[in-house]
Amino acid sequence: MVENEEEKQNVEKRERDEGQKGEGTETEEAEEIEMYLRTLEGFLMVVSIDGDLIFLSDNVNKYMGLAQAELMGQNIYEFTHPCDHEEIRNSLRLSTGESWCDAKREFIMRMKSTMTHRGRSTNIKSATWKVLRCQGRLKVFTAPSVTFCLLLTCQPLPLSHTLLSVHTFTSQHSMDMRFTRCDQRVMVLLGYSPEELLGRSFYDLCHTLDTNCLTTNHLNLCVKSQSVSGLYRMLVRGGGYVWVESHSAVVPTFCRSKSIPSTRQPLCILCVTYVLSGVEKPSLQLSLDQAVHRYMS
Repeated sequence: MVENEEEKQNVEKRERDEGQKGEGTETEEAEEIEMYLRTLEGFLMVVSIDGDLIFLSDNVNKYMGLAQAELMGQNIYEFTHPCDHEEIRNSLRLSTGESWCDAKREFIMRMKSTMTHRGRSTNIKSATWKVLRCQGRLKVFTAPSVTFCLLLTCQPLPLSHTLLSVHTFTSQHSMDMRFTRCDQRVMVLLGYSPEELLGRSFYDLCHTLDTNCLTTNHLNLCVKSQSVSGLYRMLVRGGGYVWVESHSAVVPTFCRSKSIPSTRQPLCILCVTYVLSGVEKPSLQLSLDQAVHRYMS
């Protein structure tokens, strides 16, 4: 009888220890997810292949002004721009040669936001479009039932949040990506002076192998007003290239005058470009535009 009592107490102790361990693991996982979300400056989204919003992290309210409970169970097409629906549908399908285990996705979409620039929330009827950079992969969940879905991290792309540093330069372009202005840091980072670049095409300074993805990004930018390029290579004057990433936005230009202080002019493209590496293959010239004598009079 005593032995049974002792055994019962041991079992109860083990169960308590395991319960406390489980609670500790769950707490650690929650803290880890919160840390990732802070690092991402965005929120998580899980979308079924039919477009239903299965899950959103609770910090979606911080970025979009919409509560997690308002969005979960709704359809993504009800909250996204109609012009982006085809791209979303394509992202929820498998292409030839893809499998549900490794199909990666990256696209830009516009989603309704009730968050004002002052951080206040407005009515859904007054919602504006916020541009999101979405990255993730297609997944299969087997519990409690087999579910095919798209797991995404969504990052808002206001150009104003971009942090400038010594490894960053800003530039302004016409809508066909010809330089109209560039800051002095481009001289230190790429070797070209701002004056040398005026009127030249942005594509003249890019690695040929990156042209296709940059063209796609350019089209996204013109349609959706904001974009992030992803990694690509810019050619350095004298030879070689550096890896960079550009954050871009379409903005109106204004002609200031005393008589007409805010006359609207055609749109232009504003870019903030991060230089993420040192010069690679400095002895290799991939374009005549890299030649030092190219810009000499």
